[in-house]
Amino acid sequence: MSRQFSLSELSEITEAELVGDPDAKVSNVNSLELASEQDASFLARPLYKGKLRTSNAGVVCIGYGTEPIPGKNFLISRDPSQTFQLIIKTLRGATYPSSGFQGVHPSAVIHPSAKIGKEVTVHPYVVIDAHSEVGEHTQVFPFVSVGPNVKIGKRCTLYSGVTIREGCCLGDEVILQPGAIIGSCGFGLSTDPKTGCHTKLEQMGDVIIEDGVEVGANAAIDRARFGHTLIRSGTKIDNLVQIAHNVRIGENTVIVAQTGIAGSTEIGNNVCMGGQVGVAGHISVGDNVTLAARSGVMSTIKEPGVYGGAPSMPWGKQRRAYAFFYKLEGLFALVKKLVQRVSALEKNHSGKN
Repeated sequence: MSRQFSLSELSEITEAELVGDPDAKVSNVNSLELASEQDASFLARPLYKGKLRTSNAGVVCIGYGTEPIPGKNFLISRDPSQTFQLIIKTLRGATYPSSGFQGVHPSAVIHPSAKIGKEVTVHPYVVIDAHSEVGEHTQVFPFVSVGPNVKIGKRCTLYSGVTIREGCCLGDEVILQPGAIIGSCGFGLSTDPKTGCHTKLEQMGDVIIEDGVEVGANAAIDRARFGHTLIRSGTKIDNLVQIAHNVRIGENTVIVAQTGIAGSTEIGNNVCMGGQVGVAGHISVGDNVTLAARSGVMSTIKEPGVYGGAPSMPWGKQRRAYAFFYKLEGLFALVKKLVQRVSALEKNHSGKN
């Protein structure tokens, strides 16, 4: 990032209120602690307010609830994190280095029946199989494998090492981070009761990923046994997430790293799932549900709200349960003393008789 933007320009771009020098310029971004006069930064949480005075940032994005410090520059908005994100996009869009490859690289292997849209970049060592389609302005980075009969929309980004197996479909503006696997076989087995041997069940369905979805590095989304595994528009999936066959996930849901969702489960819209959440199969999680990290969801959740624990329960109940859990040692000691006293009383009573 080398091109400079004045604070007045950034204020106009982000629609944020400027307090400070409109002619001051920044060309990069950094944290409050590390920022210089050429950097923009933002206040992530009120907890870090004390760092505003010591920060050397050229401008800091803050919310309306934070008091500006005289002599420093601030961009004030309802959502300082979003304002900061717009600044990053502005600076990056001006000078961020683009790939040196354009068009289809000669080392890419593309079946003659595949259709490649306008201004698509296919990097070295990509394989695109028969009857697959890649929409215009999509970037396919090195060592991506696209199976037969795959449809990829416009303005998608497929980073190195991505695999999209046969028959899967991606909408527009989908991002697949390195190593993401779309359409791997669902984990279905038939076990012979006499021999104990396992036979693989064929997975005949596919995966449909709608517009604006992002899938993190080394995440795996299994194809359906029949029909579709479905990820609806706007959903964001973190690294190392496992989504099993026939799962259906609603719009604008966020799934954090190492979460696992078992087969044929339905997740609603605007759900937020923390890290290492586990969801059992053949159940549903309704709209506007938040699952705290390491929650274990064993049964259907219908009501919106925050849930936690394993098995999961409403957050208030879960906190009370944990509070009682930490008191168990003292309660056990008390019960032990009471048992001893009762035994002593019974012994004395027996002796008198």
